[in-house]
Amino acid sequence: MKVLIAGGAGYIGSTIASACSDAGITPVVLDNLVTGRREFARGRAFHEGDIADGPLIDRIFAEHPDIDAVVHCAALIVVPDSVADPVGYYRANVAKSLEFAGHLLRNGCTRMIFSSSASIYSAGADLTVDEDSPVDPQSPYARTKAVCEAMFADIAATQPLRVLSLRYFNPVGADPKLRTGLQLRRPSHALGKMIQAWEEGVPFQVTGTGYPTRDGSGIRDYVHVWDLAAAHVAALGAFDTVLPAAGSLAVNLGTGTGTTVRELLDAFNQVVDTPVSSVDAGARPGDAAGAYTRSDRAERLLGWRPRHSLAEGIRHSLEWAAVREDVLGGPA
Repeated sequence: MKVLIAGGAGYIGSTIASACSDAGITPVVLDNLVTGRREFARGRAFHEGDIADGPLIDRIFAEHPDIDAVVHCAALIVVPDSVADPVGYYRANVAKSLEFAGHLLRNGCTRMIFSSSASIYSAGADLTVDEDSPVDPQSPYARTKAVCEAMFADIAATQPLRVLSLRYFNPVGADPKLRTGLQLRRPSHALGKMIQAWEEGVPFQVTGTGYPTRDGSGIRDYVHVWDLAAAHVAALGAFDTVLPAAGSLAVNLGTGTGTTVRELLDAFNQVVDTPVSSVDAGARPGDAAGAYTRSDRAERLLGWRPRHSLAEGIRHSLEWAAVREDVLGGPA
């Protein structure tokens, strides 16, 4: 099997590429390197460019006529940035995805796995969700994912492109072999900020403390990025069984365990030698209380369930942070 991974030089896309390679699936990487890293595509068939570039997509399929499926990970993903620049986010995530879909149809591609997000959900009072929960995205970033899902569903209803949307919860960790990890030296999510505070010997800021959770901090379903990658390998293998005919389907990828930010800090402090203290701060623009999955659809349909613990995710994140600059050749 050969798979085109759009956004395959980013954090999640490159990890999926490694998991595919380990499973005997040949990845072909497409990335415009706006946030991805060329180093993450080393040793793989790599095309630098944009998903909206029709001639480039045509050339990729001409050079690789045996591509069996596409994994679409290409997107901007930082919630506060989407609040500040909604035009840029809708252009990158929605408009270009529409162009990409047209290019895939023209080239006879019939299978797409779309990297969606659990941030599209409106969580119930217990903060759990399944694939049938109401959709009510709370940031421009989340809305771009919801719009893309609806757009792809409309396309898949009448066109030969079938779409499996995998709704990620909150990825943590790195490739356990440390081939790839978070490309940013200073990531904006909670664990990244925690590692930064630990490295600098300063308190970690708990952003948002008035949420309806057990301790007031936001709640997330932290899933190891290697488990996410394994889910894509499983989805590629099960694609024709899950979607034998025209249409689309969504599947949650989470652990089923909700962890608050304060609990994440407690887990972090159990892994490191020097504990990190915390201070309370206001919520960031676009942030929401969060949610975690109660669905078993991924296990039923894909035969997938997460294998790595939160502690392993924290440990692998720390191990990656220690080697990141050696792998990537300097800060970014």
